[in-house]
Amino acid sequence: MRVIAGECKGRPLKAVPGTNTRPTTDKIKESIFNMIGPFFDGGTGLDLYGGSGGLGLEALSRGMEHFIFIDKDQKAIHTIKENIKQCNYEDNTEVFRNDAKRALKALHKRGMQFDMIFLDPPYAKQMLLKDMEEIDKLELLSPEGSIVTEHGTDVTLPEEIGNFYQVRQETYGKTTTITIYKRD
Repeated sequence: MRVIAGECKGRPLKAVPGTNTRPTTDKIKESIFNMIGPFFDGGTGLDLYGGSGGLGLEALSRGMEHFIFIDKDQKAIHTIKENIKQCNYEDNTEVFRNDAKRALKALHKRGMQFDMIFLDPPYAKQMLLKDMEEIDKLELLSPEGSIVTEHGTDVTLPEEIGNFYQVRQETYGKTTTITIYKRD
């Protein structure tokens, strides 16, 4: 795993030890950013299932200004912090150990809105629909923002979820689908 483009291009990233976290492959990560970017002029992002932090760090390397990483697994939190340090993004990031639902409520209380939200939960624990409904209800996505979901090919997401509509969907191999939503 590595940062693919931008100011940290080529920087290696550590994976979370164990089998609870499934990192996004470099090939899929590159495809995601070809669909949504590839580069950014500032903005704030949220990675609700941070894992190793690879997606958010890629976004920072490509020009996002600030990223918040959430994960409930202590090993993931430790790995995210190591990878942030490796990329020298300590001043551009916040890392919290929390479950998704509580984290979304806490971010709402802070009055946060995000230009990009990554939802890449472990495949066995797909909560995408509920997470997106909560993000919509709490108005956490900025008017021009995007939600990028990574999920198993066995998961079918609707064209519309609340005020969000599907703008693109791509399947990679036999296991991974990327679905991108925008605000209606």
